[in-house]
Amino acid sequence: MGNSGSAVKVCTDHQGGINWLSLSPDGQRLLTGSEDGTARLWSTADSQCQGHFQGHESYITFCHLENEAAFTCSADHTIRKWDVLTGQCLAIYRGHTSIVNRILVAKDYLFSGSYDRTARCWSVDKEKQIQEFRGHRNCVLTLAHYSSRDVLEEEEEEEERVSRDLLVTGSTDCTVKVWWVSSGRCYQTLLGHTGAVLCLILDAPNRELFSGSTDYTIRTWNIVTGEQLKVFKEHQGSVICLELVNRHLYSGSADRTVKCWLVDTGERIQTYKAHKHSVSTLKYHAGILFTGSGDACARAFNSRSGVLQKIFRGHKFIINCIQIHNELLYTASHDGTLRIWDIRGICKRNKRRWKKEKSVQGRSSQKGSLSRLFNNKVGCMVQQENGE
Repeated sequence: MGNSGSAVKVCTDHQGGINWLSLSPDGQRLLTGSEDGTARLWSTADSQCQGHFQGHESYITFCHLENEAAFTCSADHTIRKWDVLTGQCLAIYRGHTSIVNRILVAKDYLFSGSYDRTARCWSVDKEKQIQEFRGHRNCVLTLAHYSSRDVLEEEEEEEERVSRDLLVTGSTDCTVKVWWVSSGRCYQTLLGHTGAVLCLILDAPNRELFSGSTDYTIRTWNIVTGEQLKVFKEHQGSVICLELVNRHLYSGSADRTVKCWLVDTGERIQTYKAHKHSVSTLKYHAGILFTGSGDACARAFNSRSGVLQKIFRGHKFIINCIQIHNELLYTASHDGTLRIWDIRGICKRNKRRWKKEKSVQGRSSQKGSLSRLFNNKVGCMVQQENGE
């Protein structure tokens, strides 16, 4: 189901697989980090390569792009900071003793997680390590960051309301840990998963943290008390990626599906099928759920109905990351290419469909709850018939 799309441009400059793709906050540039040990900077205006960052001694695992600086981490145990305009390496952060898996930039801090079982905090402007977070029994795969001011109530003690930064780490030791950045002390250890924690997503205003694991579950935690709130159990494979939009949680899995959950109730309300391999990445945009898969295809689903709207074919290997800007879809793959797709048609159709649905809902709202129940059942039946 769905039409096959052709890329409007294919960028083949990298000599190895692309492991990550980052979009700058102003949307003007993209950064790709590759197995070839280099990162490349791309203009979103014309899709031309604007910079080539060389210096790492092994493959790049992850990258992060700010408006004026780029950050890359590598299997060579280091993190590098680059000047976006000149391509000059501005800093090398040394201290990890194994592969650096992930980095996160927040305020003046640079955080990193590594196979050496530690996470670390660095000054963005200096090569100095500020803090080391030691306590995991295996490698640190994923990171999140928030401030205590974001989650504590106003009536709580003034001393506790002073803004203090916290780092969240997920590990293959099956735990999630929350750390005080200032002291490096572990504030909470969240226990419950029985497999490696592969992904984290934070909803600080609602005091919630979501974690996905190789134990096939997603778990929700209160980040103040450490209490486990809910367990989402319907996946039949590892949970690889998460996206949170308007209290809807989307989860991509090795079971070849994406599921949508209502965060407040824990109910699974939609399953997106058609993938022929693991779902490796996902992104929500304008009512459309875009996915990348190990089957080398990207897909677009109507997020409400679950209907597959388009398949983007052309990559040869797994799609590791996707980004969306100005109604263009960017897909980065282990085949070494960055592909750019025009999604204006899908977005327009989706907007028209949404307006039509809203109009129909408005006219039918006076028919009562019995009519709405009937329509919902019919919608589910149609969705099941259209799903693959």
